[in-house]
Amino acid sequence: MPGGVSTPVRVLGVDPGLHITGYGVLEMIGKRIRLIEAGVVKSRAETLEGRVRDIFTGVREVIEKAEPGSLALEALYSHYKRPMTAVLMGHARGAICLAAALSGLPVISYPSTAVKKTLTGHGRAPKDQIQRAIQYELGLKSYPNPPDVADALAIALCHIYTFM
Repeated sequence: MPGGVSTPVRVLGVDPGLHITGYGVLEMIGKRIRLIEAGVVKSRAETLEGRVRDIFTGVREVIEKAEPGSLALEALYSHYKRPMTAVLMGHARGAICLAAALSGLPVISYPSTAVKKTLTGHGRAPKDQIQRAIQYELGLKSYPNPPDVADALAIALCHIYTFM
């Protein structure tokens, strides 16, 4: 870039859940990464369709406010002991992908093991290790809480480290 000025790149990381969806917006200018915003979209709805609506609405609001250039999302996975978890996660991911599509955002999915390995060097790192890694990488005074926020920020950082 002329004069050493880089165009800022914003990434929205999302950790999907039907009750709590974590999100984090990071901006990269040159080699500097800074936290723009992080939080959760909560649903108190009692029906599946109500929860899907709340996730869609909340994520859409974050997209409109933060104006990211891409959305990084945890990939769908299934464990043979809990197959319904994947089905329910699919509903949350669908709402998030729809919000991104209607905003013209590309969606990039990352397996949780790849996110953990990128940040900690270990694909099976526990939640508190991810929180510590995010605290260190972003220079935060304390752990991001709840863990859904740390996971969302980890997904965004994984995207930045992978593609930027």
